[in-house]
Amino acid sequence: MIFKYCKLNARCLAALTASLFLVTSCGGNAAQVDAEQTPTKRNFCLDAQMKNSVEIMEVSKQVISEQLSLSGKIEYNENDMTVFRSLLDGLVENVKFELGDHVHKGQVLATITSSQIQELYQQKRAQESQISMLEKQLKSKKEMAADGLLAMTEVLASEHELESACIELDRVKQSLALYKATGGGAFHILAPRDGYIIQKSISAGQSITAESEPLFSLSNLEEVWVMVNIYASNLRYVHVGDHVRVRTIAYPDQFYDGKIDKIYNVFDDNEHVLKARVVLSNKNLMLMPGLGADILIDMSNGADTAFAIPNRAKVFNNNKEYMVVYKSDCQLEIHEIASIGHNAQYTFIADTLAAGERILGTNALLIFEELNQD
Repeated sequence: MIFKYCKLNARCLAALTASLFLVTSCGGNAAQVDAEQTPTKRNFCLDAQMKNSVEIMEVSKQVISEQLSLSGKIEYNENDMTVFRSLLDGLVENVKFELGDHVHKGQVLATITSSQIQELYQQKRAQESQISMLEKQLKSKKEMAADGLLAMTEVLASEHELESACIELDRVKQSLALYKATGGGAFHILAPRDGYIIQKSISAGQSITAESEPLFSLSNLEEVWVMVNIYASNLRYVHVGDHVRVRTIAYPDQFYDGKIDKIYNVFDDNEHVLKARVVLSNKNLMLMPGLGADILIDMSNGADTAFAIPNRAKVFNNNKEYMVVYKSDCQLEIHEIASIGHNAQYTFIADTLAAGERILGTNALLIFEELNQD
């Protein structure tokens, strides 16, 4: 009917043609937008070289658990620190260590000139002279007593005086040994144990006293403390004994397992947080005091389970998350991820995987781009 009318009306025919062109153009644009937003699939096979560069992993169901992420800092184990203070006053001649150096027990770390050491050497020489004189006097008195010219009580008094002088000399020698005296009025500071210099406040030419700040501190760093910041809103989630995972800013992919060892029940005035402590072994010395850290505490959502996709297997495209499902070398599919929860390691998905299906982990993006090519 329309076409019959349009045969009689040229204007109508022109309008109808324009309308059909408009509808066709709009439909084509919509299809083009959908094609751009949805990853396409094409036939693609993994060759041997590419297969060696990607990680093909099994996916299992796990209890859905999200995580509470807290900030913290690696600090020294205060129970393992050795703090050294000088017992004598003096002037630092030289220093033979730097902050961070590893030192061994008995190693000379510094040399100090001290008037107190000079006084001890003077006392030593005086006592040695006195002992030599008393020994001669005692010998003479014994000879006189043998001839009946002197009473034995005077001999006994001389022996007692000599014994006292020897005791005093021993005391002076022990003091010189204690202070590691080197002669010439100087003494050495020796490392009291093996460890790393973690604090240093001594330099050549510096005057020191027994009341000065500690000259240095040592620690073996085999164990460190992670001091966790707990804000008031998170207090109900953190308990002594909770299992935690720790990672540092320097090594974000390296996790350390530990537990909350102690919660300090006093708020920090400067940071307005409650502090908790995690004790970690540090055999490889990667946990360096001063590093910032993230502390992750699991918060289970009950007994619900779902397939757990490692976060490194996710591919981001057009503000969506995808995974590459591996069935065989020539059967690879792109699946959009419907997340129902996540933590620092896994994303839990609502979808299920068929028996024998696996996913690509490392370098999944390369395969995604191959499959998503026009």
